[in-house]
Amino acid sequence: MSRAVVDAADLERRVKDVYTQVALEPQARYHFEMGRALASRLGYTDAELNAAPAASIESFAGVGYYFDLANLCAGERVVDLGSGSGMDSFIAAYRVGVNGQVTGIDMTDAQLAKADRLGREHAFTSVRFRRAFIDATELPDRCCDVVISNGVINLSPDKAAVFREAARLLRTGGRLALADIVTAVPLPETVSCDATLWAACIGGALQRDAYVEAIEHAGFTVTTLKPNNEYRFLSKSAQNATRDYGVHSVSLLAIRN
Repeated sequence: MSRAVVDAADLERRVKDVYTQVALEPQARYHFEMGRALASRLGYTDAELNAAPAASIESFAGVGYYFDLANLCAGERVVDLGSGSGMDSFIAAYRVGVNGQVTGIDMTDAQLAKADRLGREHAFTSVRFRRAFIDATELPDRCCDVVISNGVINLSPDKAAVFREAARLLRTGGRLALADIVTAVPLPETVSCDATLWAACIGGALQRDAYVEAIEHAGFTVTTLKPNNEYRFLSKSAQNATRDYGVHSVSLLAIRN
């Protein structure tokens, strides 16, 4: 018997609706935490946060910290998959300097408009934002040294395609550094086929070992995997999923073979 799947068109609409609100109304209540207090608790330094526009931090909805794993160097080229309002892209630009380049990819118009506006207002000349899907960025092959992503890949209905796209974008030896939501045990179809729970960063979460396997199958070697114990969901339904299925956040580093 074939396994039921989430309605991809409905999922895309719901995700866009949620993250449009994240961009426009960062003070509203969501399933997840947002903002500078969250970022600080996850491990972002004051220097990193001070380098990003405050309005981008207000709409930060990431699930972990990975810049220690990414180890970005001056002059490197970075692609941010699911860049949102741009906080991680701006921090990456701070890390790689004026001779580096950062490209943020997002599918939500309100997020892109906000990030682009903030980049122009704060003179981030090495950052650009593109409307595209994270599994089909339309960027050239081997165009970057590092791919980053924070709390976004779980939202994709085809994670294997996202990891293949990351591998395509990276040079040999390039780095994939990300934070995302995974589970201790596979989710039942009542959860994994619910587009609302996907949009809340729960329904699309893969079991942790399957997540790592998908990355490695795309042509990577995962070298570091660590939990983000300071991340937590806010809503009752999300907290129940955390308890029942071991939904949690991890950060990882993988090297392109």
